[in-house]
Amino acid sequence: MNQLKLFLPCAAGVEDLLADEVQRITNEPLAFKARGGVGVQASWRDAMRLNLHSRLTQRVLVQLWHGPYRSEQDLYNAAGEIAWEIWFTPQETIKVEITAQHSPLTSLNFAALKIKDAICDRFRNKRGERPSVNTTWPDIRIYAHLTTDELTIYIDTSGEPLFKRGWREDKGDAPLKETLAAAMIAATGWGDCADQPLDEIAPLYDPCCGSGTVLIEAAQIALNIAPGLLRRFAFEKMLPFQDHVWQAIKEQAFQDEREWPEGHAPIVFGSDVSFRMVDFAQRNAERAGVAHAIDLRGGDALQRLPPSEKPGVMLLNPPYGERIAAAGVAGQNAGERASARSERAAAPRHGRGQDEAPRLGRESAQMDDGGDGSDFFNQLAAHWKSHYAGWSAWLLTPDLKLPGKMRFKESRRVPLWNGPIECRLFKFELMARRVAPTAQDVPRA
Repeated sequence: MNQLKLFLPCAAGVEDLLADEVQRITNEPLAFKARGGVGVQASWRDAMRLNLHSRLTQRVLVQLWHGPYRSEQDLYNAAGEIAWEIWFTPQETIKVEITAQHSPLTSLNFAALKIKDAICDRFRNKRGERPSVNTTWPDIRIYAHLTTDELTIYIDTSGEPLFKRGWREDKGDAPLKETLAAAMIAATGWGDCADQPLDEIAPLYDPCCGSGTVLIEAAQIALNIAPGLLRRFAFEKMLPFQDHVWQAIKEQAFQDEREWPEGHAPIVFGSDVSFRMVDFAQRNAERAGVAHAIDLRGGDALQRLPPSEKPGVMLLNPPYGERIAAAGVAGQNAGERASARSERAAAPRHGRGQDEAPRLGRESAQMDDGGDGSDFFNQLAAHWKSHYAGWSAWLLTPDLKLPGKMRFKESRRVPLWNGPIECRLFKFELMARRVAPTAQDVPRA
């Protein structure tokens, strides 16, 4: 178990960031980097540490077989050669999942069935009994990937995907995956703050925070809290697992956490037009153990002033297209805005300060400008130019023409995929709005 071939899948665009993270966690050189993941040769202990500490990978897979194939029988033969009995017992339930790129096989379901049959037949021959199949909550997940002529078989040490950290019980529409939020933070460079004194860390602000995914990931990074401390993993049911080794790994993770000085001001800030989402974010932050490092407020992104005197980093994933329609004052038509003003006058304060927006009772509003959010983003750009000079703003969007719509010139664009949606993470350096000279300012000829 000291030289395992590990494959760590990730969202497209995250490979370089994940490669750096894997080398930092394992201190091992990468075996390879491919689209959608990285490979590394490491120990069983490293596999457990990657599950506990990696913020960017979706799973930690152990490669058990790789070679050519031509038919379903080749899949059966390959799976039958693997010593499954050293990984788990017949008492554990299994599930076989299969993916393919340009495979000549006509049925992936039948291909998965052949691999499952090979596993069960080997156990029956070796142990006299076979494992059962559970397609909903299996103890052991086996993955097979087919190309045109090659087969790779993996066993999954993670179980549930690693973006399920264990703290997000409250969520809104189309929530951002924790792994993608962590990738956004890593792309900005703010994720290096764990080595900096708290007073030197630049503030991070998400004005469209939703249920708080970006904020909580950022706060855990700043406090060096391992993302997997609140959940269980599939490797805990595998035969190589030793509880005392795992407890030592977790204990070291607890010792490495940064202590938060009593009375220290928050370094991560968030707001949302929906007070319901602010409540969700607060509860999620409490479960994640970082509520003391985050300042949450209600309010429209078009009205919120900078949360700190020190310029910092804005990082947001505003609602769009396939997710949900963009929210805020700019997203409401004239009638809705009048209704909102009436609600502002009548609604009680939320109890977080007199500068806070009232409860509007909606998570998002449809655009009145054709649905592309042009009005919202134009007003957002103007608001930033007026109030956020010195800040850098990073915005994740599938709209490749958004900088032009905002009349900004991006200084960086990072390709990232939000599930099936191809996006760009744009960076804008915010400068004060230029004031046109008045007649008194123009010198006479």
